[in-house]
Amino acid sequence: MKNKNQLSYSPAYKHWLVELKAKVRQSQFKAAVVVNQSLLNFYWEFGRDIVEKQQSATWGDGFLKQLSHDLMAEFPDMKGFSKRNLELIRQWYLFWTEDNAIAQTYPGQIAKQPVAQITQIPWGHNLAIIAKCKRHEEARYYVHSTIEQGWSRSVLTHQIESDLWQREGKAISNFSVALPAPQSDLAHQTLKDPYVFDFLMLAKEHNERELEQGLIQHITKFLLELGAGFSYIGKQVPLQVGKRNFFIDLLFYHTHLHCYVMVELKTIDFEPEHAGKLNFYIKAVDEQLHSEGDQPTIGLLLCKSRDRLVAEYALSDIHKPIGVSEYQITQRLPEALKSSLPTVEEIEAELGGEVSDE
Repeated sequence: MKNKNQLSYSPAYKHWLVELKAKVRQSQFKAAVVVNQSLLNFYWEFGRDIVEKQQSATWGDGFLKQLSHDLMAEFPDMKGFSKRNLELIRQWYLFWTEDNAIAQTYPGQIAKQPVAQITQIPWGHNLAIIAKCKRHEEARYYVHSTIEQGWSRSVLTHQIESDLWQREGKAISNFSVALPAPQSDLAHQTLKDPYVFDFLMLAKEHNERELEQGLIQHITKFLLELGAGFSYIGKQVPLQVGKRNFFIDLLFYHTHLHCYVMVELKTIDFEPEHAGKLNFYIKAVDEQLHSEGDQPTIGLLLCKSRDRLVAEYALSDIHKPIGVSEYQITQRLPEALKSSLPTVEEIEAELGGEVSDE
């Protein structure tokens, strides 16, 4: 029989151990999902009961305070029974059951449709959504996106605060005529307008090289803003056409669209000739980098601003797929203003307070 040291050097044992660890992690994840769903299903029924009791019983304004006290006394090791969390459970339940669209789907019934999805994301995610979303359509978008893309709470919060729901699929493009239907629809939803680069601190009169360098220095945040599926290849990627050399500002490969996506940066207003130049670059990429199985290359022009009608005219006779979007950045603050802003410590001291149970 092999001893412990002999087993640790065995390739077969190592391979099996890797597979076993993966299975354990997967089972832990599934267990966590089940626990989360069980908790949130309980919260849903609990919220319904709270609302019904407050409507039918005459227990006064101290009902939730007394309920919190009694539950915490009975279950001292369990989180989630603070008065604040009971208020949030009630608010969460009311948020979804007051959805008119759901009420029409289930006339005369308590809404069941959202429960299947909202119980798939953690309680903290749910609280972020109902705190920051005013419309149910918007809230459902962020629930679905969180499930689909596995956003952490901080990423979810960032996406809501950057108004992703309103920006996704809003770029001007010629995809409907330059790409086949399934590809064109997905490509259209992939692009946004505007792109928000709030992680950059550039002077108002920045140039394209400064913008490019800033995006690369913050590549993780840049990829987050671009969206799921973008894989960074490089900047100033060389293309030789004839005896001349040309350079692509930024080149990506999109794993969902299965195509190259090239990004050209313009720190000025959109001009029709920008589309013509990008069309030329896309042709070169298709000829020189395109491999079997790749879909047509897509070009994205990121401009300081653009006139919608001018952009639509410019793309109308372009045969390569191109999207045009604006970008926004955070401008560098004047030193005089910076000195007047409170420090992080001062803000924390001012806000100080209790964090709700999650």
